[in-house]
Amino acid sequence: MSTPQFTEPKDTWLHFVGVGGSGMSALAQYHAARGGRVTGSDRAFDRDLHSDIRGFLERAGVEIVQQDGDGIGASCRGVVVSTAVEDSVPDVKRARELGLPLIHRAELLARYVAERETVAVTGTSGKSTVTGMLFEILHHAGLEPSVLTGGDLVFLREHGQLGNAWAGRGSVLVIEADESDGSLVHYEPWLGVLMNLQRDHKEPEELAEIFHAFRRRTRGPFVVGEYENLDPFADDSLRYGIGRRKGQWLDILATKIDCGPRGSRFEVEGVSFEIPVPGLHNVENALAAIAAIRGLDLPLEAAAVGLSRFRGIVRRFQTVGTPCGVEVVDDFGHNPAKIAATLQAARRRGGRVLAAFQPHGFRPTAFIRKELVSMLAQELRPEDRFWILDIFYAGGTAERTVTSEEIVADAVARGAPVLHAPNRDTLKAAITSEARQGDVVIVMGARDPSLTTLAKDVANAIESH
Repeated sequence: MSTPQFTEPKDTWLHFVGVGGSGMSALAQYHAARGGRVTGSDRAFDRDLHSDIRGFLERAGVEIVQQDGDGIGASCRGVVVSTAVEDSVPDVKRARELGLPLIHRAELLARYVAERETVAVTGTSGKSTVTGMLFEILHHAGLEPSVLTGGDLVFLREHGQLGNAWAGRGSVLVIEADESDGSLVHYEPWLGVLMNLQRDHKEPEELAEIFHAFRRRTRGPFVVGEYENLDPFADDSLRYGIGRRKGQWLDILATKIDCGPRGSRFEVEGVSFEIPVPGLHNVENALAAIAAIRGLDLPLEAAAVGLSRFRGIVRRFQTVGTPCGVEVVDDFGHNPAKIAATLQAARRRGGRVLAAFQPHGFRPTAFIRKELVSMLAQELRPEDRFWILDIFYAGGTAERTVTSEEIVADAVARGAPVLHAPNRDTLKAAITSEARQGDVVIVMGARDPSLTTLAKDVANAIESH
């Protein structure tokens, strides 16, 4: 039997499997905002987990059903899945019984990309932040943009949304294009942004092939970071950066950079910029957004206004409390480059850094093991502390080829102040006894929405202590 084909009138019924995930929830909200009927299931919701995310989705028009297949009917036009959704999931089996198309989320996103003047942001670090910066610049410029991203925008949260999707009336759609599963090769954006290329999820050579395909499919301007390993992508591109390489020509160059503990200032072509998020990496993120704005033929002054009002991304160095003079930060850092950038930003606050990291997935953790240990040995000072929780396991099949204890042992052998936290109660007790006024406590990790609750629990424990 041939595979059923999917066509999508705007009012059609789509069902999303794993709808609580960042990418799937964004597409579900976007489809609902366009007038479509949306149902969705998630095994976490079946276990009464993540009720806050479920509430946001239901208020956005997404009908949540049990992940048992019964919520899918013959009039459904397609069942949306991701690479992580297994064939054994009851909703997938039901779709096949009914002869319904199984639509990969990348296929659906590719359709939305083709409809709009789309800006697609990719790279191994900083995608969510740059996507959010671009959306807010365009919003404050009055262009009523749309956005689909993996990181929740604080700006949209403040307007009652989950934060990772918005359907505006303007022509521009800004998306975060994910390289981790190679799905970005399906998109044909108007403008592409390639920020960096680091070993993450895949080997650099494989990532380079994916990014080359993305470059070829971009129909208009292409924006590229200043790093040397991005030179092969730079033909007829807009390049941006802070001037890391002497003598390199950059179309967008930051000068007079002043990185403070809570934000940074710099200039581009005589225009002054101020961003309310810390770290040199966020200066580079802002420059990527500025270069994209130049590619859209908008003035630098519009970028300056939007960036000055940027509200940030949920779980990107987000302070959840300052009990007893200790700042507690919730952060998405989950690979060596992101964790290093977070530690560097924290050091600008002036005190010790007490960080906790929950690795996600056995295979991704094994992949970054050596780079993670090397980074910790380089970045941590003797007075700092870095706890590693057990690896987050979301279910399904996985080879348990590495443990947190093994990573801790490797780091300790390199002289890094790293400890194992076998559970969250142990972690909270250790941080509470260690923390003192002026310290910065960071809870890091990806994929697990309960990490924000953990960060708040740590703050409350310090306050009580």
